[in-house]
Amino acid sequence: MRRSLSTRNISLLVFAALALASLNYFRVASSTFQSNRLFVEEMTWPEVHAALEAGYKTVIIPTGGTEQNGPHTVLGRHNFVVAHTSKKIADRLGNTLIAPVIPYVPQGDVGAEPTGHMKWPGTISVPEPVFEQLLEASVRSFAVHGFNEILLIGDSGGNQAPQSRVADTMTLELASAGVVVRHISDYYDRNGQIAYLENLGFDKEQIGTHAGLRDTSEILFVKPDEANRTPLPIPPGWYTGFDGRPDLASSEIGEALILLKIEAALAQIHDLRNALQ
Repeated sequence: MRRSLSTRNISLLVFAALALASLNYFRVASSTFQSNRLFVEEMTWPEVHAALEAGYKTVIIPTGGTEQNGPHTVLGRHNFVVAHTSKKIADRLGNTLIAPVIPYVPQGDVGAEPTGHMKWPGTISVPEPVFEQLLEASVRSFAVHGFNEILLIGDSGGNQAPQSRVADTMTLELASAGVVVRHISDYYDRNGQIAYLENLGFDKEQIGTHAGLRDTSEILFVKPDEANRTPLPIPPGWYTGFDGRPDLASSEIGEALILLKIEAALAQIHDLRNALQ
């Protein structure tokens, strides 16, 4: 009996020591968390835990896309741009982490006669309901772990309406848990880029609507090696996939356009936060 009790006591002491060590580890980790890594996919789970303990309760879910961008720019342009802008936004907000960029978004119908960007090889499209389900699952995942503000930031036009619906639906679903989901629409829809370019003297035909002056300038600034490649010849019967004048693009213009997106997002986030106070 005496030996059994001694063994039990030793086990309890070992358990208590391990629990105390674990508690001290997380206390130290949370007090010394460094924000040099903000992308969740680049962190370990103890680092994410430490960030939460240190007050990092906001997370950005960036959505990009994999779509044709003419013969001069890679299909992942949106992903590179939104990864860059999300990092800048998180830095400015503070206490914010960033989810992996979602590269699969609505790009057109898949079928015998594809629509939208699906007409060009390499584009990947998912139906809007599937995209919404992916966003909802991502939101629930972060909510479970303790994030209470989830920001949806999309760099492509087809992402905007689904994100808005998900933000409304998930905010209602998670209201009792104190979680709010925000669609940051001004990042894409009201960022002042067209007015800026027109003030520089460019007309709407030069600016274009896809993979033209604006889009090419952005990627020239964010990831210059992925733009203005020497294009392969366009196969007979194919369209180039862009409009506007990408040859007028520059990294300097891209830097200004990227900043406009960042500032528009930050202004909307602060306005939405103030509206709840």
